[in-house]
Amino acid sequence: MATAGRGAVGVRPSLPESHATVRVPEGAPAWRKFLAYFGPGLLIAVGYMDPGNWATDLAGGARFGYLLLSVVLLSNFIAMLLQHLALKLGIVTGRDLAQLCREHSSKRWAITQWLLAEVAIAACDLAEVIGSAVALNLLFGLPVVIGGDRHGA
Repeated sequence: MATAGRGAVGVRPSLPESHATVRVPEGAPAWRKFLAYFGPGLLIAVGYMDPGNWATDLAGGARFGYLLLSVVLLSNFIAMLLQHLALKLGIVTGRDLAQLCREHSSKRWAITQWLLAEVAIAACDLAEVIGSAVALNLLFGLPVVIGGDRHGA
């Protein structure tokens, strides 16, 4: 098994076509280094707050009001922490979490992790469909069944 890291021989980075594409000037002031990462960071942040999340937040907020605000805030902080940790892992090793889990886990445990990830993906998609349907119902009076149908009525 190859060792992880930037200088490891025979280790393929995650997404090799885009790996190390952000150019950070050597010896530049801190504000310049910050700007080098600001654009990609902004794209990731926008991708995280996708319309499904907004729709779910709108639907929950309409029903529970400010009681839900603390849950939404806490979940966003936890998501930022997890993204920060994943980012650090990717920068240090040059690989993504799935590659490292497979490399450092038994085959049985790696398959279990994969199945659990698939369940989590399905749950997130289901929440987005339901949240979008409820939000469309609240905003435009569209029936929930039609609002949740992603393939057209």
